[in-house]
Amino acid sequence: MATTPAYERAKLQKRLRRQVGQAIADYAMIEAGDRVMVCLSGGKDSYTLLDILRQLQATAPIEFELVAVNLDQKQPNFPEHVLPTYLEGLGIEYHIIEQDTYSVVKALTPEGKTYCPVCSRMRRGALYNFARRIGATKVALGHHLDDIVETLFLNLFHGATLKAMPPKLLSDDGDHILIRPLAYCREKDIARWAEVQAFPIIPCDLCGSQDGLERQVIKRMLAEWERIHPARIEKIAGALRRVVPSHLMDRELFDFAGLDAERAARPESLRIPVKEG
Repeated sequence: MATTPAYERAKLQKRLRRQVGQAIADYAMIEAGDRVMVCLSGGKDSYTLLDILRQLQATAPIEFELVAVNLDQKQPNFPEHVLPTYLEGLGIEYHIIEQDTYSVVKALTPEGKTYCPVCSRMRRGALYNFARRIGATKVALGHHLDDIVETLFLNLFHGATLKAMPPKLLSDDGDHILIRPLAYCREKDIARWAEVQAFPIIPCDLCGSQDGLERQVIKRMLAEWERIHPARIEKIAGALRRVVPSHLMDRELFDFAGLDAERAARPESLRIPVKEG
């Protein structure tokens, strides 16, 4: 992809900017005066998130701040110089949080289990605390459309719940607004953009070292579906934006018991006459 023609690069950049801009507008993710903390892991997704947000910031009709924040979890062989060098080159405000969650995650995770649940909880807690310290009004995460669809099936198959990752969310403690500006972007486009931009990718040696992760199983399943039926993932993602509660089974979400009263209250003039014979 390093030899990508200029017109293809421009087309890809335009698509990502349009999709991020549309997601921000659709879900009111960023408002004037916001101080947005961009969580930067060193992976392709978070690099792309920061890059596209900076591009939009330069042309947006409103003013908002971007602050890049990385959590150094003290994983072995983590190249500590990479992110500071990259961020200093951009000339933006950034912070590196140093917290040895790696050792704790390894100690707390039972043999044969995945590190992700414990790791994500600890990482989330550290980032939330720091967001509070620096006065961030929004916390931007790098999850994309593929992540959202994968999470839908993970929860469906393993959690018996019909939920995914919302583009905008109030944290459980009620203190933070989380946003996912890449919610409309495909992972394949992000990977291409990361290669075009030559981002200094830092692999995760914690979860990336484990085999048989359920998310990888789901990812392979969806890839096979899309190979047979192109655009299937986009269609599934579209379905998440067009939910019909009356055609599901959640009694908390829809008043099934009230249907009889609704029918009785319906004016006779609106009822469809039954044809005889």
